[in-house]
Amino acid sequence: MSGYCRIAPGHPLHGPYHDTEYGFPSADETVLFERLCLEIMQAGLSWELVLKRRDGMRAAFAGFAVDQVAAFGPADEARLLADARIIRNRLKVRAIVENARRVRALRASHGGFSAWLEAHHPRGKAEWIKLFKTTFLFTGGEIVGEFLLSLGYLPGAHAPDCPVAARVAAVGPAWRRTTAPCPAPPPSHQNVRAGHR
Repeated sequence: MSGYCRIAPGHPLHGPYHDTEYGFPSADETVLFERLCLEIMQAGLSWELVLKRRDGMRAAFAGFAVDQVAAFGPADEARLLADARIIRNRLKVRAIVENARRVRALRASHGGFSAWLEAHHPRGKAEWIKLFKTTFLFTGGEIVGEFLLSLGYLPGAHAPDCPVAARVAAVGPAWRRTTAPCPAPPPSHQNVRAGHR
């Protein structure tokens, strides 16, 4: 095994995420929104820091309930920026609030976040990045790539010899439904999750 699949098993924070969430598909709006928010919060930082602060961020961002976060105003932004449980970055906080509004808008245009993802699947990573940049705020290449990997829209979340890879494949991630073969991720890709972006 290599990369994240090598360091995560048995780790108190990485282990549960790696074994039960990373690469597994979900259609739940709250799960999708939380994952996007966590990826945004991680930009420039370590994934371990995000996992350490995850519970605090859930509490601060109303459980990542889209409608509640979309209703946040200036007082909520001030509250969030004073909350030591989260990653206090003004641009990231503002992006999360605005992205909640944009996720809410996807309900009218596509039937929801999950339906929007499915409507645009399959596509390559570069196309996904362009789409996310025109739809959401603070969504650079690594953020989009990890978001899509983490939810099974792109292959490569787990090394082929990782025991979790077979469990992910068994639940039918989106990348397995493509008609064209998915390219293998670059060898360095598995190290992204463990380190910095």
